[in-house]
Amino acid sequence: MKLLLLTFAAVAWAQPPAIDDIMRRVALNQAKSQDLRTSYLYHQKQVLKAVRGNGKVAREEHREYDVAPKVRGNASKLVSFDGKYEQHGQFIPYDKPGYQYKGTDIDGQLLDDFSKDMMRDGKSRDGIDHSLFPMTYHQQLKYNFKLVKQETYRGRPVYRVAFEPKKKPGFDDLDNGGVWKGEALIDAEEYQPVNVHTDLAWKAPLWLKTALGTNFRGIGFNVTYQKFADGLWFPVSYGGEFEIRAVFFYKRTFTIAMTNSDFRHTDVTSNVAYALEEKDK
Repeated sequence: MKLLLLTFAAVAWAQPPAIDDIMRRVALNQAKSQDLRTSYLYHQKQVLKAVRGNGKVAREEHREYDVAPKVRGNASKLVSFDGKYEQHGQFIPYDKPGYQYKGTDIDGQLLDDFSKDMMRDGKSRDGIDHSLFPMTYHQQLKYNFKLVKQETYRGRPVYRVAFEPKKKPGFDDLDNGGVWKGEALIDAEEYQPVNVHTDLAWKAPLWLKTALGTNFRGIGFNVTYQKFADGLWFPVSYGGEFEIRAVFFYKRTFTIAMTNSDFRHTDVTSNVAYALEEKDK
């Protein structure tokens, strides 16, 4: 009997479902997982940096939030903050988000915008802009998916899936999704994304680069999920690095990094906590 079950398991693993079926299950499980997240609280750490063209840090911020996913969006409370900016070879500290030490402080404004838009998106239950990672049903409609191979990741069987926009992305698509290409590792047993990496498939048009001296390079993001309870997966690490050149004189490489930990069930009778593995920090 055991031999028969092992044989059936081997055949099932050798013949994966069609890619449309895989992604349909992923979309359903993403929706269920997001609903379950509303029963948990967690702690979030953010690190944001702006680096000049010469490789020197222009500005750096460390933020910590307590986060509560809601039925729609999330609520976050700032519990720790420290920042610093470089001026004449010295770092000067500041203690609040959005601080601007001069009239036109592009670095300060952009770092605050990145924190709000990319890690504390008010429309997302995990704070991450859903358009960055096309795993939900509505985002999947904008992409073509391809099963690359089956493999093992951290001791679990996964499907490696590649994706790209269904149509060539334009300038107007930047706010709506459909502008990314990349790969995702999908857990083959639970049909949940384990890791997703994206690169921007959109290229700045010639008129933007020549007329305004503006360009974007190397824009990409990576998110890692881990199982927390039955049907519940949370993003535990997320980040990206990209270069922005604007109006001829401004050039920065930005890095953002986020880790989530200390997950707690909102039921006071429960005392469930989750600690990131050291390798994921």
